[in-house]
Amino acid sequence: MSREGNGQETVIEVRGLRTQFGSQVVHEGLDLDVRRGEVLGIVGGSGTGKSVLLRSIAGLQEPAEGTIRVLGTDVRRADLSERAALQARWGVMFQDGALFSSLTVRENVEVPMKAVPSLAPDVARALADLKISMVGLPHFAGDKFPSELSGGMRKRAGLARALALDPEIVFLDEPTAGLDPIGASEFDSLIRGLSRSLGLTVFLVTHDLDTLHAVCDRVAVLAERRVLVTGTMEDMLSVDHPWVRDYFHGPRARAAHATARHTATATGQEEEGP
Repeated sequence: MSREGNGQETVIEVRGLRTQFGSQVVHEGLDLDVRRGEVLGIVGGSGTGKSVLLRSIAGLQEPAEGTIRVLGTDVRRADLSERAALQARWGVMFQDGALFSSLTVRENVEVPMKAVPSLAPDVARALADLKISMVGLPHFAGDKFPSELSGGMRKRAGLARALALDPEIVFLDEPTAGLDPIGASEFDSLIRGLSRSLGLTVFLVTHDLDTLHAVCDRVAVLAERRVLVTGTMEDMLSVDHPWVRDYFHGPRARAAHATARHTATATGQEEEGP
């Protein structure tokens, strides 16, 4: 692991990444740094390979070229035991939770724990119940099957499974997609709260401007097969690129910015008190 010029530790370092499917090149010469403890939002137009980038970093997809280092380990060169040790230090939440339909929520959360051979079944059960509680699910949810849950509850269950092994890094793929505005806002608050309380580094793929404002410390924009720019939401407003300009200055962006400003003002007033 390296440190940037500002002294912050880099826990994910991608250099010269090239990914392609047949003749279709998705990424070419892509570079990216993710700092410890930050929530980094990944945005980009359709087909820019946001989820592909997540899967490549998490070792779920083999790129054609490039170097990916996570927590000091070269993901592409790591042997099976090194990969297993590394994967125990991160968690992944896919869209809609991607839960095993034949298992209860508790059993789903226990799945990653099976990689810990010395963990007794009763301890695994207690830990799973703890993770279920941490993501705001009611106590009875552990006995439910995914089909018996709402979409928002399934997402929370997927997050509980991603947190099963107390990871240092969590990868989230479109966590608020398909949720109503209230449910999305609540999930944003959950992510932000967990990232702060647990000291998590969060790699978050999203298209939701409200999520970017509410949760992310920095944003990385995928365009032209690479990371075009990385910075804060305020930084994005000064980027002179057609897609970035349309995305961060459009009607939805203005509405999200106004909501974020109102929330920040209200929160500040509440903290100050009478």
